[in-house]
Amino acid sequence: MHQDFEAAKAALHPDFVTHSPGLPSGREAFTDAVKNSPVAGATAVLEHVVAEGDLVVVHLHVAGLAVVDILRVEDGLIVEHWDVKQAV
Repeated sequence: MHQDFEAAKAALHPDFVTHSPGLPSGREAFTDAVKNSPVAGATAVLEHVVAEGDLVVVHLHVAGLAVVDILRVEDGLIVEHWDVKQAV
C-alpha cells in the first residue's frame, strides 16, 4: 500500500481529534507525526473495512502489527480517530 500523506491530510477535518496516546490532534500536527513515525515507510496490508453510520473501522497489518483504526466521519472528512495495536 502506497502512503500518500497529502491525500490523507486532505481527508482530515481541520479540527481533527485523535484519541491515540502519543499522537497529536489537529490535521497538520497529526499528519506530520504519522509521516515522521517509524512505520511511515512500512508496507501496510488492508485486511478489513467495516462502515456503519458515521463510523468506519479499518483493520490492517503494518510493520509486524495488527492495527484497528476507528474513524468518525462527518461531511466526508475524518473528524475523530481511535486505534488499537497488537503484535502479529
